Amino acid sequence: MPNDSLLKTFQKSYQNTDLTPLLQPEQLVKFWVEYGSTSLEELVQLVEDNASRDAKVIFSGHRGCGKSTLLAEFGRNLSDRYFVAFFSIAETIEMSDVNHINILFAIAVNLMLRAEQEQISIPESIKNAFYKWFAKRTQIEVETPKSAELSVGFDLFKIITGKLKTEASIRNELKREFERNISELVAKLNEIAAAIQGASKKEVLVIIDDLDKLDLAVVRSIFQEHIKALFLPGFSIVYTIPISSLRDISLSATLRTEADDQIVIMPVSKLLAKGERRKPNPTYQDDAIKVLCEVLHKRIPKEILESDIARQMVLHSGGVLRELMRISNRCCRICLREIRRTPEQTNFKVTPVVLDEAIKDLRLDFETTLGKIDYEILKETYEKFLPEDPKEQAFLDLLHGLDVLEYRNSEVWYDVHPIVMDLLQRKGLINASN
Repeated sequence: MPNDSLLKTFQKSYQNTDLTPLLQPEQLVKFWVEYGSTSLEELVQLVEDNASRDAKVIFSGHRGCGKSTLLAEFGRNLSDRYFVAFFSIAETIEMSDVNHINILFAIAVNLMLRAEQEQISIPESIKNAFYKWFAKRTQIEVETPKSAELSVGFDLFKIITGKLKTEASIRNELKREFERNISELVAKLNEIAAAIQGASKKEVLVIIDDLDKLDLAVVRSIFQEHIKALFLPGFSIVYTIPISSLRDISLSATLRTEADDQIVIMPVSKLLAKGERRKPNPTYQDDAIKVLCEVLHKRIPKEILESDIARQMVLHSGGVLRELMRISNRCCRICLREIRRTPEQTNFKVTPVVLDEAIKDLRLDFETTLGKIDYEILKETYEKFLPEDPKEQAFLDLLHGLDVLEYRNSEVWYDVHPIVMDLLQRKGLINASN
């Protein structure tokens, strides 16, 4: 039998490094590290200083850079002054069928669901009218609840959320009903927000996560053609979009115009200045590395993860939080298998050999998705910090897939993910001595 204490330590570390963002208050308290503070400050400023109290903010950044966790912390920080409804579009609607109508309907559902959870004392006559409206639009039978039956509304909105996620017929019916009558849906949204604001004495703030995980074509359709509808509600909303969509000139111009330039971009942690990685002895940005090492040590005890190994994990991540979790999680998986394979070991830890095996596995994951054109773009990006055509769909796909990372300081520049860089070296596409 493997050492029980050692096994439990690695099991907990494995669970702590899964790829799900920190969303629950207890998770944020346990694992939060001061990270992305500039982006957090920008979000607070745009919402709190908006004169009309109905800010529409676009939040973007690389997939896995920590946006979801930052948004959860943002919502928590403002919860004493705002009624915050934070939800994932991926948990509400089938991602292949997201459109502007069901986004707005999902906002309505989640506002009511949150109000039920918080037991906001909306007058019964108004609340019952909302129940009937939702029941009719989703063809769900519901009895008018009595004031003591606090769970009835909650159950209704949980049912609606499940149907939005699983039943295309519901989504199609909503599209048919509101496609030519979006004003009714927006009017009901504003009624709900006004009722919540009146009962809670707080401004309403909606934060929609995971829109950045939509395919680029879907993002273009939603935000290029229907952004005016998304911006109609009379309360503050934060929308997420993928970083690659900002390379589309037409879409980017539409977003900046309609959002009054209220776009916040969360950058990847820059571990090296531009060009430093090509030097034999590069100068690293130690402050950024220290923060990410702290992220790791909040999740993995130092007795099984030495500082030099944690630093190497950070460097291989390219500064992307999700990639750091992916590397550390893979290391824990390898260690758990080894502990069961050699139960006599009592002093096991993450070693350079374990890290090398994890990096090899992830390198193979990247390799399986790449073709000839991709390698040409990656080589060009490595050599010039910019592809020949930043708007080419193949490059945008590489950016979306984290094969290429975007960095920002006085300019925007790109570099190849460190693990992909290793792949290019092994294939002889770039000089391994650089």
